[in-house]
Amino acid sequence: MVKAGSATLDHETIFREIAELSARGARVLLVAGGAVFIERHYESLNRAVPIRRMAGGDEFRYCPAEEMPFVVAAYEQVALPVVEAGLGAHRLAVFASVAGRAALVSGTPNKPIRVVSDEGRISVVRDHRAGVPDAVDTGRLTALLDAYDVVCLSPPVAGADGEAPLNVDADVLAAVLANALDADHLRLVTGTPGLLRDPADPSSTLRHLHPGEGGQFAGGRMRQKVRAAEIALAGSADVAITGPHTMADDGGWTRFWPEPPPAEDLALLSRTVTIPSVSRDEYELARYLVRWCAERGIEAWIDEAGNLVAVKGGGPRRLMMLGHLDTVPFRWPVRWEAGEHLFGRGSVDAKGCLAGFLEVLSVAEVPPDGQLRVVGAVEEEISSSKGAFHVRDNYPADAVVIGEPSGSATLTLGYFGLFKLKITATVSSGHSAGMDAVSGPDRLIEVTQAIRESVLKQAPEALSAVIDMWTEPGSRSNRAVAVLNFRVPPDADLASIEEAALAHAGADASIEVQRATPGFSGSRTTSLAKAFTRSFGKAGIRPRFVVKKGTSDMNTLATTWTGVPMVAYGPGDSSLDHTDVERIGVAEYRQAVGVLAEAVANWFVITGGKS
Repeated sequence: MVKAGSATLDHETIFREIAELSARGARVLLVAGGAVFIERHYESLNRAVPIRRMAGGDEFRYCPAEEMPFVVAAYEQVALPVVEAGLGAHRLAVFASVAGRAALVSGTPNKPIRVVSDEGRISVVRDHRAGVPDAVDTGRLTALLDAYDVVCLSPPVAGADGEAPLNVDADVLAAVLANALDADHLRLVTGTPGLLRDPADPSSTLRHLHPGEGGQFAGGRMRQKVRAAEIALAGSADVAITGPHTMADDGGWTRFWPEPPPAEDLALLSRTVTIPSVSRDEYELARYLVRWCAERGIEAWIDEAGNLVAVKGGGPRRLMMLGHLDTVPFRWPVRWEAGEHLFGRGSVDAKGCLAGFLEVLSVAEVPPDGQLRVVGAVEEEISSSKGAFHVRDNYPADAVVIGEPSGSATLTLGYFGLFKLKITATVSSGHSAGMDAVSGPDRLIEVTQAIRESVLKQAPEALSAVIDMWTEPGSRSNRAVAVLNFRVPPDADLASIEEAALAHAGADASIEVQRATPGFSGSRTTSLAKAFTRSFGKAGIRPRFVVKKGTSDMNTLATTWTGVPMVAYGPGDSSLDHTDVERIGVAEYRQAVGVLAEAVANWFVITGGKS
């Protein structure tokens, strides 16, 4: 969700940046402001813009019902064509409309306003058509977002009272739309580098604000931006005022967070969880973490795959901590409970781990012949594992800590492998009441069950689940498709498993191997495992050592890496992964960071021959 004022829309930069968002796969809803365009339209008509002054001294554009057609025309004939031309130049398909058309957005009129005449007389204006947007046709807007590269809306909105349209603040409109459409990100673009502590000093950007903190610094139009930002905090988007006239330079951002962390050492954890990063939408979180690293003097960047990479040292002894940026879908507003638990998507899987990695990197003393690298990988939660494959092929390491939750007192030595199949059953079209009729789903179930039985003969400890299923009816044939997922133990013969599964392919059943990643299990006697064992002992912890039945980026690295010690470690209860009660405890998080920091120091000592 992007809100750009009329002054910003006079800059080509914003259109290029929106095109870049679209190229990254984002569905973009742009809210266009119109103050400058309204003035231009009135000038072209040689018509004066009606202005009134409130009792408190502020002036506003007066919009009685008879004035609203001119306001609507200013957007439709001046503002929106600018947007269409600017985005069209980047070959984007654009739907642009005032929000009130077809009641895409409706609003409630404001209360009467006390105004002061030039002679100082006070009166009450009751016919001013201004209000607050409060009803959004999410169904139609979602359909438009699916159909177009960019949807652009502007004021006015439809009046819920059935009378003339209502002029509304464009920033507030953007916030209401962000909440209604469950936007991941909201950017309120302005002509200054965010909200300034001192309006006369462009370098005085306020970097982080919580509800109620920004009003004292906001004047004029900025007051509405702060108001809109705080309205949006009721949703789950991450919110920022950006500028001047750009979203690209995060040095000019004021970020708004829903609530302050209980303590400073929890700020990174809290903010990392707050920024949505569902698979393939990791860029905004990666960008924030690059900035966090830069502020601490840590070299960091976003690589070709989209991964966050942060490094200290350039020596030949290389320890890598590999976490992931992405989460599964469905988010909710992040909250702290009694200062002891952080609720939010990714708090356990696996942003708690990644935040801990970065905290350890920030304080670690890396020896001259050492290197400590943190990677936040993309697309771990989907089959592509794009980020981990890029790491495997580009960032060699002598030992790896994978960031996955098992609890601060547990070290994971390995994982089951992943074997994923797409099964398609095809049958001729016919009525289900026919003699001996076999439907596509019937045949699919038969093949799926046969594959399961054959795989279990090869690997009795394997776990299986159908994770997706759909039908594709046609005039001559009907198809039923399923994705069958196996978790196979580290000692399983993946080649034999694949051969057994593919033996069930036939004229009416095709089987495609989508993923075949072997399991991995390491030893408790490696230098890395010993480093953690010493760390647990120093902390007074009697650790558990486990091999987990899930799959992690450890498996991806192990497809080509041999002889590289790897473990997984991270805070949190993994049974909360992917649930709607995902949460992490403060004591658990802090203990894990302490154990990890000590283990990193131990590894450099052990591998340096000083143990």
